[in-house]
Amino acid sequence: MLKRSLFLALSMAILTTLPAAAQQAQPQLLRQPVRFRITLSRDIASKTVSGRVIVLMTNSTQARDPLTVGFVPGSTWVAAKEVAAFLPGQTIELDPDIVAYPRRFSDAKPGTYQVMALLDPNHTYAYHGQDEGDLTSSVVKLENMNPADAKPVELTLTRVTAGRFKPENTDSVKLAELQSKLLSRFWGREIKVRAGIVLPPDYDKEKNKRYPAVYHIHGFGGDHTGAWRSGNQSLKDAFSGKYAEMIHVYLDGSFPTGHHEFADSVNNGPWGRALTEEFIPYLEKNFRLVARPYARFLTGHSSGGWSSLWLQVTYPDFFGGTWSTAPDPVDLRSFTGIDASVGSKDNAFREADGKAKILVRMNGKDFVSFEDFLHQEEVLGEYGGQLASFEWVWSPRGQDGRPIKMFNRETGELNQDVLKYWQNYDIRLILENNWQKLGPKLKGKINVICGDADTFRLNEAVVMLCDMLKRKGSDAVCELVPGRDHGSLYQPYKTFPDGLTDRIYQEMSAKYKNAVKVK
Repeated sequence: MLKRSLFLALSMAILTTLPAAAQQAQPQLLRQPVRFRITLSRDIASKTVSGRVIVLMTNSTQARDPLTVGFVPGSTWVAAKEVAAFLPGQTIELDPDIVAYPRRFSDAKPGTYQVMALLDPNHTYAYHGQDEGDLTSSVVKLENMNPADAKPVELTLTRVTAGRFKPENTDSVKLAELQSKLLSRFWGREIKVRAGIVLPPDYDKEKNKRYPAVYHIHGFGGDHTGAWRSGNQSLKDAFSGKYAEMIHVYLDGSFPTGHHEFADSVNNGPWGRALTEEFIPYLEKNFRLVARPYARFLTGHSSGGWSSLWLQVTYPDFFGGTWSTAPDPVDLRSFTGIDASVGSKDNAFREADGKAKILVRMNGKDFVSFEDFLHQEEVLGEYGGQLASFEWVWSPRGQDGRPIKMFNRETGELNQDVLKYWQNYDIRLILENNWQKLGPKLKGKINVICGDADTFRLNEAVVMLCDMLKRKGSDAVCELVPGRDHGSLYQPYKTFPDGLTDRIYQEMSAKYKNAVKVK
């Protein structure tokens, strides 16, 4: 007892003789940044699982369940790690200071937070968000938590995310699938091309009638199930007699690597060839489609806008026209604000004056930087995100079997070898360099419409494309709609008073009827 008292007295004496700064620093040695202990419940897993474990954290005062990253990067804190073997009943620890966005969790201010854990076994979170088969914990509220100094947070994966919409045949909407020999050979496993087919009302009544086709290509995050969501409106309009009776084909551009954009790629495989050489001939045979170029129309928005324009330019004799809206970058002198042309000294993250390069603009205001968007995407998944998706389509393959990155993820420096390769997918450059051959074949076939205030700066590349087409004397319709952004483009405007969809279908109908008259 005497020895213990002497030890305590000496300890107090040492502390009182330390400099004031050292005394203040002393408690910091005991601080423990927050860690998450995540358990896989045996109630939802009977065997070992693997995937990406993601923890989401928000200080929102509104109760939320489930937690999501939201449209604005940084509104929800996210951290992640890959798990190769997660056993039922096992607990793993995730350090949210290693792979995290917008910063290390220990940098978050003290406060009340909601947290949730998610296991993404199929690595689809970066494309679809939470979807079928994802395992999640309940949302836990942590009051008065200091992320820089907190006890480990216990979260248990107890919920299985319900299945996504399963396409099933109805009287008017059919699922079409075809195993592609081209793609299956490329990947060494079975790969199918899919679509949702929306049939006109009289399809079963007039057994010998053949129809033109409208090929719809969705944007990033979508798939062919748009046929079931949007097809009813197509049927209603067709039944009203407002447009020519057409079969609407909603193609599936989704892939584990993101949106394959129906472009042949050394990384994704020959999706353009699979569509034009295998799938469309299959559809024309099995759904009574007119197997002629003048009866094949394309349309799409965003990534679908780029895809539809790409297909028309790449296969000018196969398709009869495209209506491409707010397309992904069609001129790489502005890859969402980055000069990605050969020899460019631009930086993906910084403007020449050092300011952050902005990717997202809304209502005339800068909203999200390119760097922030990129870093959140990389936490959510190693592949499948929007920016990585471009590289899977456009980049050369690296020695590791994956596409070479267009820019350094830490510094934003552009990779000149990749920029050279990306020229193969620069639509404006392809058209300009091959106009003598392509111009006559594309006469009357190109329609590009974009808002001049596009949310993702896609209007910048469209302006460059339009300028080139004008110089070449092209009859392409290239329209910039004042004040419209990525989401508001289709709303009524003076050049499409009943909405952009109505104008597109009207123009397709007229083009098909005129072609039938003169064929």
